[in-house]
Order: sequence, then C-alpha cells, then structure tokens
Amino acid sequence: MDDTLLEQIDADIARLAGDYVSKPVSELFHDIGTLRRGVFDLLRGRQRPYQTGHLYLQAGRLCGLATHVALDLGQYTAAATHSRTAWRCAESAGHNGLRAWIRSVQSLIAYWQQDHRQAAELAGAGLPYADSGTIAARLLSLEARATAALGDSASALRAVEAAEAARSAVAGVDLPGVFTFPEAKQWTYAGTALLALDSQAHVNRAIEASSRAIALYESAPRQEQSSGDLLAARLDLANAHLAHGDLDGVQEKLSVVLDAAPDRRTASISARLRALSTRLAEPAYAGSPIVLSLRENVREACSRPALTNPPELPQ
Repeated sequence: MDDTLLEQIDADIARLAGDYVSKPVSELFHDIGTLRRGVFDLLRGRQRPYQTGHLYLQAGRLCGLATHVALDLGQYTAAATHSRTAWRCAESAGHNGLRAWIRSVQSLIAYWQQDHRQAAELAGAGLPYADSGTIAARLLSLEARATAALGDSASALRAVEAAEAARSAVAGVDLPGVFTFPEAKQWTYAGTALLALDSQAHVNRAIEASSRAIALYESAPRQEQSSGDLLAARLDLANAHLAHGDLDGVQEKLSVVLDAAPDRRTASISARLRALSTRLAEPAYAGSPIVLSLRENVREACSRPALTNPPELPQ
C-alpha cells in the first residue's frame, strides 16, 4: 500500500462521480463495482492507520455510487443495503461530509418508496454533519420536497428558503458529479416541491423554478448537464401546464421526455411518467383529443423498456 495508489483511487472515484451525471448507468456500473471490490480487498491487507481511514472513505464513496446505481434502477432494497454499508464506512473513516451525503441518498430512497415522512427525517438527520460544501443545500432541498409531498406547506416553504440561504453560505469544495449539488439541481428540487403544494400561486413559482433549472443546466458544460434532472424539470413543467389547463404546453414539454433515449429514463422518471398518466386519466380531461393522444403517447413510452438491470449490478 502506498500513497500513490490512494491518489489514483481518488482520481478514479472523482472521474466516476463526474461521469455519473451525464453518462448512462450502463457505461459505469462495471467500473464502480470493480473499483469498490478492489478497495475492500486492500482493506483486508496491511497499511498505515491514516491509509486505513482513507480507504474506508473511498469504500464509502464507492458504496454510495453503488447505492445510486440501485436507486436509478428502482432496486430500493438493494440501494438501502448499499447505503448502510456506505454509512459504516463513513463511521470508520470519521468523515462528516460522507455521513451527510449518505443521509441525503437515504432520503432519496425513502422518497421514491413513497415514505415521505422518513425522507424528511433522514434529510434532517444529515444536517448536523453538513460542515462544508453544498450538502446543507441538498439536504434542505430534499426536506422541502418531502414535506411538500406530505402537504406541509409551511415546512416546505421554510426549507426552500433555508436551502437558498445555505447556497449563499457555501464554503469549501465538493467532489464533482453526484457528490456536489449544483444550483440547477436545487432549482429542480424547488420546482418539484412548489408544484406539490397544489395552489395556483405555487404552480407559477414552480414554473419559474423548473424553467430556471433547465436554463442553468443547458448553459452548463455538457458533462455537467444532468439528463435525469432535465427530464424531471420538464415533467414538472408538463404537470404545471396541466394544472393551468394549457394542453399545448403539456404536449411541448412532454415531447422532449418521450423522445429521450430509454437508457436515460431512470426509475424516478418512469414513476413521474406513470403519475402524469394517472392525472391525464382524470374525468376532467375526458373527451379531449389532445389528452387522449398524450395518454396514448405516455402509455406507449411506459411500455417500452427503460433503464434495466445491468447484468452485473455491484454486489
């Protein structure tokens, strides 16, 4: 074991985390699994104490990436297992930043399992560890989205404002990619939270937030453009236009999502599409030719294979 090897592993983790934002999961899962197994093999060997702590930090980050793979595939039980391993590694490394980030991913798992109360609690549980970087803004944005889904408007709006304040107070530098929380992603989460509050005033604010997220992502370098967040923001805009009765606006925003490559459609995007399909089936839209066409297009998209399990999901 030597420090050069540790530096190389750090570089590989940063590369994988950066690529995860813009590349399909299928192109990354093998490297994530291989590198993670290699780090755990090193932990079984001999090294200096400071190297052991660094290896646990690396193992925790790689387990976090494996958690993201399972989460994007909709394998929530596997994601939870990977996240618990990541937490134990963070504890062994004594690293607050990793502890906070893992709580944020665990909040995501709970949110997409429809356990919004636990999602809010996990986001709050990560805040005491948020000692630098953008993680506080991430956790507060997750809390806003979860409490909005619970119908707690006051808590959701407070969390949105607190996330904006945390953004303005960011100090320190994050690892790239999925380990950081760009402003565009924060506006994506704010749009989802505001839309869930289900009032015309908040729908208008949601449109502004989601539109701003798209504009920020599209002006960013290609490798920093999160395809998942762009699709999520456009689906939020489609729902917002539907709330305003603007079916042409729904059709415009939805067309981009439906035209996206299947390997860009994660489990969360598929869940959003199914929810929109349910809304389009409500009696208020019965008899509308545009809605009938939209429903058929969404149903056809949902029937196509989306992001599927890689043959060797990291164990």
